[in-house]
Amino acid sequence: MTDRTDEPLLLTPGPLTTSRTTKEVMLRDWGSRDGEFIAMNARVRDHLVELAGGAETHTAILLQGAGTFAVEAMIGTLVPRQGKLLILINGAYGRRMAQLSKVIGRTYVTLETPEDTPPDPAAVAAVLAADPAVTHVAMVYCETTSGLLNPLAEVAVVVAAAGRRLLIDAMSAFGALPCDAREIRYDALVSSFNKCLEGVPGAAFVICRRAALEAAAGNAHSVVLDLHDQWVFMERAGQWRFTAPTHVIAAFDRALAEHAAEGGIAGRGARYRRNCQVLIAGMRAMGFRTLLPDALQAPIIVTFHIPSDPRFAFEEFYDRLRRRGYVIYPGKVTAADTFRIGCIGRLSEADMRGALTAIRGVLDEMGVRVPVAAVAASSL
Repeated sequence: MTDRTDEPLLLTPGPLTTSRTTKEVMLRDWGSRDGEFIAMNARVRDHLVELAGGAETHTAILLQGAGTFAVEAMIGTLVPRQGKLLILINGAYGRRMAQLSKVIGRTYVTLETPEDTPPDPAAVAAVLAADPAVTHVAMVYCETTSGLLNPLAEVAVVVAAAGRRLLIDAMSAFGALPCDAREIRYDALVSSFNKCLEGVPGAAFVICRRAALEAAAGNAHSVVLDLHDQWVFMERAGQWRFTAPTHVIAAFDRALAEHAAEGGIAGRGARYRRNCQVLIAGMRAMGFRTLLPDALQAPIIVTFHIPSDPRFAFEEFYDRLRRRGYVIYPGKVTAADTFRIGCIGRLSEADMRGALTAIRGVLDEMGVRVPVAAVAASSL
């Protein structure tokens, strides 16, 4: 699977290790008004809608910037200024939606659970029943703070039954985990080029119900983050309103073709699940403890407790692994000392086994006992 020579493998939630063929596409320059590039934009948008199962109901809007740009654009465009948002929070990315909602002046309330606990659909239903002013519900599909897989389908049923509208941050899930618009009713879903679809950083997208987008004209608090205006312009001209990230789009077009060749969402998700299984089994064999039980673990990124051995220092552990060709991620959970290892990107089971071998070697170099000492019990 891996076709790198001297590049480290990125075992992170993104940016990710990408295929050489995806990177090579960026060696060519593209004119943003050129017919071939305009056709590429249309092909990318159509492919995204097809992946979402939304050909009859949804459209795809491309947007410059990181995934959070698109999350803000989604909320700022689709939640009316007189609307009210219920945000489900169990990690940093739910909290980020609350932060940006506050800054852009959208009224919101939150339903928060611990970082290792998914929201209870019944609790969501109770909040909606008690607060008729809530117009929209926003949630994260896979919360990469912990690697937790939230119950999207179950929450979607509750939201639809209450007559409210669902907004989904599917940043680290779309392309590997199911989210079919024919089965899960949502007004918008956000993801980024550089996650499970294995493109490069620089742009994101929103897959939006056309009827909701048409009704959102004039809602946006920002010119550059106005999804309705971006959509109207792309539909009319096939072009971007502002300078297009041409190389990023070309790489994404290639990455989407490779995603299809792998078997689409089912094929990509199956590889990531195998990677995750190899990683967890190997780390547990060394004595590491996962933050989450298997039933809540998404095959995207895994959070591990830092061992109690005083000779273990994450910064040294990270640097030594990096020198061996593997880049991991620090922890983001607030209530426990942890680090994270990703399973996504252009990685195979062999790559995960290579990472495990490197981890064993680094632990030996650091004098950390293997199996590592059990960590003290915590709330997580």
